Amino acid sequence: MLILTKSILALGLGFVSSILLGLVLIPVLKKMHIGQRISVFVGENHRKKEGTPTMGGLIFILSTLFVTLLLLVTKRLTYTTNLGIVLIIFIGYSLIGFLDDYLSIRRGNNEGLTEVQKLIGQVILALCFFFLYMKNGGQTALIISTLHINIEMGWIYGLFILFLLVGGSNAVNLTDGLDGLAGGLSAIAFIAFSLISMVVGYEDMGLFTFILVGSLVGFLVFNTYPAKVFMGDTGSLALGGVMSTIAVLTHREVTLAVVAGVFIFETLSVILQIIWLRVFHKKLFLMTPVHHHFEKLGWKEIDIVKLFWVIGLLLSMAGIFFGVWL
Repeated sequence: MLILTKSILALGLGFVSSILLGLVLIPVLKKMHIGQRISVFVGENHRKKEGTPTMGGLIFILSTLFVTLLLLVTKRLTYTTNLGIVLIIFIGYSLIGFLDDYLSIRRGNNEGLTEVQKLIGQVILALCFFFLYMKNGGQTALIISTLHINIEMGWIYGLFILFLLVGGSNAVNLTDGLDGLAGGLSAIAFIAFSLISMVVGYEDMGLFTFILVGSLVGFLVFNTYPAKVFMGDTGSLALGGVMSTIAVLTHREVTLAVVAGVFIFETLSVILQIIWLRVFHKKLFLMTPVHHHFEKLGWKEIDIVKLFWVIGLLLSMAGIFFGVWL
């Protein structure tokens, strides 16, 4: 009962703090003319969004960090090495995204950090992750008890962590193309990992994730159609990075592939489009990531988002079943 009370408290505080911060921060972003530049390749429905404030990921990032600190100080949340790793990745990826957004705005285009610069930052964070993880006695085996698989990876597990972090952050970043799409899917996925973390004995990460869910729902008040603010790379990179981190720390790496199924499909659509063009010299999808394909088919933006949310919810329920009971 105490854990349930703590979870509701974490969720509620995250939501309220996110709403209050959004009411303050969005006018500031507008005043500073921190607006999103829209690609010329998207449709007219997106062109009218030109100038919408970006870097809105600061809303759920700062509110999550504030509530986490509050619960730590008041002893409602216990600090652990795992929680420390989660915070390092969350803050680190936020900073990478922030620099990327800042440079894009300063240069007046969508070109911020180079891929090499991003990768260097991600490698440094992955090394910090692996060092702390091993120092805390972390396992380096990929275990899938359902399939009776136990693969000892040794130091290669560090590369596996890097792969998950880079893949996760880029997947959420690619999905962040429609109002509320990435934020809503992330909130749904993190609910799954909140419950999984609690059930398998990681209360620290479960409470942190509930805080993040509350903050994301508060952010969605401003980010759903028509969006008053975009999360930008500041938010999307942080969400993808921390989602992968929690999957590793709870030893539910394969569960991540189920819960984050929509994000993975969005990424695969881009990869398949490139391969298809090079091999067959024609497009497989009208436009990628795949949510733009549905737009080109004439679907309304809000209908695409609702469909993807429903699919994300079904996958999250399947992920909970796979990650806890199987």
